[in-house]
Amino acid sequence: MQNGVAVTERDYFKEPFTESELRALVDESGDAGVSGMFASRSPSLKKMGLDASELSDERKLELMLGEPRLVRRPIIRLDGRLDGRLLIGANIKAVTEALNA
Repeated sequence: MQNGVAVTERDYFKEPFTESELRALVDESGDAGVSGMFASRSPSLKKMGLDASELSDERKLELMLGEPRLVRRPIIRLDGRLDGRLLIGANIKAVTEALNA
């Protein structure tokens, strides 16, 4: 419990997403979709020599499954708030505003 809010953390590196979990998160993300969850500016992508703008959504999903650094962080689900939507790659200001809403 942090500031009256129940918090559950998940280390994607120790417990990577399964394909079904990642697809469910993409579905929950609404308009953000795969591109909104994909860390297109990640040094890991650059090391692979890939350009995010040239990748299909399916390829991005494959890459995120294989390399958790390509999943934008943090992913925050505020149960019971914001109609169950996710905050993906949110900064502290966005998280604070959502918690105060």
